[in-house]
Amino acid sequence: MGKNSSSLGVIGVLTALFALLTGAFMLVGGVWLAAIGGSWYYIIGGIVLLITALLIWRQKSSALVLYALLLLFTLVWGVWEVGFDFWALAPRTDVLVIFGVWLMLPFVYRRFAQNAKAGLSAIAVGVIASALVLAWAVFHDPQEINGTIPAADNGTPAQPLSAIPDGDWPAYARDQQGTRFSPLKQITDQNVKTLQVAWQFQTGDLKTANDPGEITDEVTPIKIRDTLYLCSPHQILFALDAKTGKQKWKFDPGLKPNPTFQHVTCRGVSYHEVPAAADAANAQPAACSRRIYLPVNDGRLFALDADTGARCAAFGNDGELDLQHLQPVKTPGQYEPTSPPVITDKTIVIAGAVTDNYSTHEPSGVIRGFDVNTGKLLWVFDPGAKDPNAIPADEHSFVPNSPNSWAPAVYDPQLDTVYLPMGVSTPDIWGGNRTPEQERYASSVLALNATTGKLVWSYQTVHHDLWDMDLPSQPTLANITDKDGNTVPVIYAPAKTGNIFVLDRRTGKPVVPAPETPVPQGAAKGDHVSPTQPYSELTFRPEQHLTDKDMWGATLYDQLVCRVIFKRLRYEGPFTPPSEQGTLVFPGNLGMFEWGGIAVDPNRQIAIANPMALPFVSKLIPRGPGNPIEPPADDKGGSGTETGIQPQYGVPYGVELNAFLSPFGLPCKQPAWGYMSAVDLKTNKVIWKKRIGTVRDSAPVPLPFKMGMPMLGGPITTAGHVAFIGATADNYLRAFSTNTGELLWQARLPAGGQATPMTYEVDGQQYVVIAAGGHGSFGTKLGDYVIAYKLPQ
Repeated sequence: MGKNSSSLGVIGVLTALFALLTGAFMLVGGVWLAAIGGSWYYIIGGIVLLITALLIWRQKSSALVLYALLLLFTLVWGVWEVGFDFWALAPRTDVLVIFGVWLMLPFVYRRFAQNAKAGLSAIAVGVIASALVLAWAVFHDPQEINGTIPAADNGTPAQPLSAIPDGDWPAYARDQQGTRFSPLKQITDQNVKTLQVAWQFQTGDLKTANDPGEITDEVTPIKIRDTLYLCSPHQILFALDAKTGKQKWKFDPGLKPNPTFQHVTCRGVSYHEVPAAADAANAQPAACSRRIYLPVNDGRLFALDADTGARCAAFGNDGELDLQHLQPVKTPGQYEPTSPPVITDKTIVIAGAVTDNYSTHEPSGVIRGFDVNTGKLLWVFDPGAKDPNAIPADEHSFVPNSPNSWAPAVYDPQLDTVYLPMGVSTPDIWGGNRTPEQERYASSVLALNATTGKLVWSYQTVHHDLWDMDLPSQPTLANITDKDGNTVPVIYAPAKTGNIFVLDRRTGKPVVPAPETPVPQGAAKGDHVSPTQPYSELTFRPEQHLTDKDMWGATLYDQLVCRVIFKRLRYEGPFTPPSEQGTLVFPGNLGMFEWGGIAVDPNRQIAIANPMALPFVSKLIPRGPGNPIEPPADDKGGSGTETGIQPQYGVPYGVELNAFLSPFGLPCKQPAWGYMSAVDLKTNKVIWKKRIGTVRDSAPVPLPFKMGMPMLGGPITTAGHVAFIGATADNYLRAFSTNTGELLWQARLPAGGQATPMTYEVDGQQYVVIAAGGHGSFGTKLGDYVIAYKLPQ
């Protein structure tokens, strides 16, 4: 066998051993992968590495030549599979290139025969070729789109549906139409790079031992005149001086959460000015003529004086409404109003989240309208009832498990219509026992008359939803000019599927076509699947189905494991039914869009969006020993989490839901997992799309590699041609050019920024504000910060 191991030396033995073990891993894994229909590369690569190991052991310089051929073969194969995508190529080449560099080190290659220089040169060619291809890929990202939106506005500014002073931000999305657009333009794409901290406030509201993992700081503050109003995760309401960030007052509703709550969060509060006579003595508004409405996660709603924080005594019971009234289940935390209500001149329209995947006996997702002055119940719309508008007598209750609407709604004051993004009737992942009424409005855009609660229209975006593909985002209302020059009042409804449904908001008819498209069949026993689903032509939905080529890892080892796992799952594209085998859900349960929505500039008729692409795996667990169909007697209710094993009591299956991760905890799908993008709403074409976010705060080594990260939170856009966003799984607030998508500025945050920012003006200065409190289940750093930025004086 040539020279023995003693002449080979420790370095040579370790080198041969590495090649042997890696080759064996590739060969065994490659045979497994090929047997289930995957790539044959790993078999070839494994065999070559095993031969290379033998030649290294025998100190043959041919080992170097053979290994150089493997490097070049791997490079060609990688480019053939994924093109010049750096982050997709990296795990295919990283280990092999590093080992190639190792073989080139003098104290390694000198152990081979005297003619090793030829092999050394061959390896150098392979390493250099790999380095050049990877360097090219860094600057030529095939996933990005590099277009430009003309900087000029389109003539006369669009007439807004709500009259708002330019410097204010009086609702969650600035207006109740969900635009997230500010006409302020002191901060521009030219000067935004000079933004600096203006003030910082800490709420003191942090995670406690009694909180679930899903504690989040998702608030977008509102600003009226000289005051900011915001709520912290435990729904403590703060009023801050808009110029200095100093606290004016606070109100603590005394929320008492426990670990069974699925959420502890507050996305925002609502504001309304009640017509009232001024106090003649000092010409000040009467008490509670300006109100803040605060939803609380245990099922209460407060009306508070915006100037003092005092309860509005004439509203409900001393300023408080019990939203648990007539609920079939009143366990705290199973019904949670987490989003700010819609406020009209007459009505408060409020809905709430219901615990996902716990049981078939949970609170109703009923939507209610209350008198804006007194809190008197005016109407109900129970989506699971035969007559949704019927108000039950006190001895009865709303329908358990009615589909709920947990994300913020929007309002058209001209049509007096409120538009609600609907979820699915829980349990989410098996629907064989749902009633026709529970199916009727699930995963739909629901349009109701805000004064009466009567149905105007509904449009279903997913039929018989078995994937939790609800409408998770606040929709956006806009008036768009069509190709014939006509103004069309539309609603944009972003969906977890990546579709953005564009409907005429008067009728609910699609303005952008959304044809019914055949989808995979074969539901679990006792269930069924809709034969088709609507696919909007305005979409960020992946054009191609995932294959094992799209699997990823930090190294070839976990990438190979992910390829094997992928091939063992059931996956036939979007809407592959849940299964006992385990189903790959892509777009995943987190969705391509989440509660942050999109931002629309009505003047330029462009939208700024931040879609995601992170698969999940759902695996149905049949009932049997250890998996009872009814909850144990000592069960306290609620699951306290939206991932992991979900009981789904009352149906034939529990379910295990998790992100699709490698054994190392990294996503199995190759990056990017998150983008910033702009859409021309006149043509519905994506103009630019950029990766957003780095692994600085999620990788073991805090390196700022821009990979495109998952997000929770949305963008805002301004007349200064700047879009602001936090949201990403790294701790930054960023500013992008709306014209080109160029990153213009970023600020390091002290905690996760899983919130949508806002902007306002006071005393002639424009401010940008974001809550940086992190997100428990998303894994970002928790904190209690609210930070404002402005240009230097």
